[in-house]
Amino acid sequence: MADTTRIAIFPGSFDPPTLGHLDLIQRGARLFDRLIVALLRNTSKQPMFALEERAEMLRAIAADLPGVEVDAFDGLLVEYARRRGAIAIVRGVRNGADLGYELELSGTNRHLNAAVDTIFLAPAGQYAHISSTLVREIAGFGGSVRGLVPPAVEPFVEARRHPARVTRA
Repeated sequence: MADTTRIAIFPGSFDPPTLGHLDLIQRGARLFDRLIVALLRNTSKQPMFALEERAEMLRAIAADLPGVEVDAFDGLLVEYARRRGAIAIVRGVRNGADLGYELELSGTNRHLNAAVDTIFLAPAGQYAHISSTLVREIAGFGGSVRGLVPPAVEPFVEARRHPARVTRA
C-alpha cells in the first residue's frame, strides 16, 4: 500500500521566527499531515542568529504542534522537497511585493519539479506587517520586540538587543 502522508515544506531563514511565521506554521500543520519547517543553510548571509539557534527557537514554538518537524537543508529547495517526499511548498505572502517575488519562485520551482506545488498563505491580519528584518532592526535600536515574536523567541532576541550607537559630528 502506498504512503498517503501529505508532506509540505515551509522554508525560510527565520532570523528570528516571528508571530507571522508561527501563524503560518500552525495553519500549515492543519493543512498537511506533516509540515517540515526547513532552514536554508546560506553561507552568503550574515544572520543575527546561528542556524542552531534558529532551529532551537523553531522547535520551541512548534513543540505542541503535532506533525511539525524542524530541519535544515542546502541546495535547491525542490530537490530537498523531493528527497523528503513533499507534495507542496508553503510560502507566506504579506503583500503585493511578496506575491510578485513568490510567483516567480513558484514558476521556477514548478519548472524544476512539477510534482511539487506551491501553496501561498497570507498571515493573519495582525501579523501582516511583521518581518524578521523589522524585528532585527527594532532590536538593534534597543526596542522591545514583544508582540512581534513568540514568547519563546523573546529571550533570544533580548540577549542580542542593544541601543544603536549615536555618532556625533
